[in-house]
Amino acid sequence: MVKRTETKLAVFLDFYNSLSHDGLNQLADIYTEDVIFIDPVHKITGRQHLTEYFSHAYQRLTYCNFEPISQSDGESLSFISWIMTLSHPAIAAGKPVEVNGCTELRWRDQHIYYHRDYYDLTELVYQHVPVLGWVTTQVKQKMAKA
Repeated sequence: MVKRTETKLAVFLDFYNSLSHDGLNQLADIYTEDVIFIDPVHKITGRQHLTEYFSHAYQRLTYCNFEPISQSDGESLSFISWIMTLSHPAIAAGKPVEVNGCTELRWRDQHIYYHRDYYDLTELVYQHVPVLGWVTTQVKQKMAKA
C-alpha cells in the first residue's frame, strides 16, 4: 500500500483528499477489517460500518480538502493536524467551511486499525445554524470572561 518514497501520512492525506462517494471500495487499501473510527459524533467499529458511514457522509458532499499543518509519523502511531475545508448543502448554505482538527492513527501491517479525529463540532455544524450559532458565540464569550 505505501510507496517507499511516500510516508504513511502522505498516502493517508492523498487518500482523503481524493476520496469520493464512488471511491469507497478503496477503504480496504488503507483500513483493517476491524478498524475503530472515532470522531466527535460517532464511534464506528469495522470497515463495513465505516464504508456505510462514509457512503452517507459523502453522498451530498460538494467538496472536502485537508491541508496538513504539522505531523508526527511513527511506525505504529501517527498524528497529523489539519485544516479541513468542506462544502455541503446542509452546512452554511453550501458555503465553504474551515475546521481545525487533528487525527491520531494507529497502524498494523501498514493499515490503520484505529483512527480518531479531534475537532470542534461548533466550527463544523453548530456555528452555522442560525439560533445555535448565536448561542454558542454567547457561551464562548462568557467563558472567555470567566
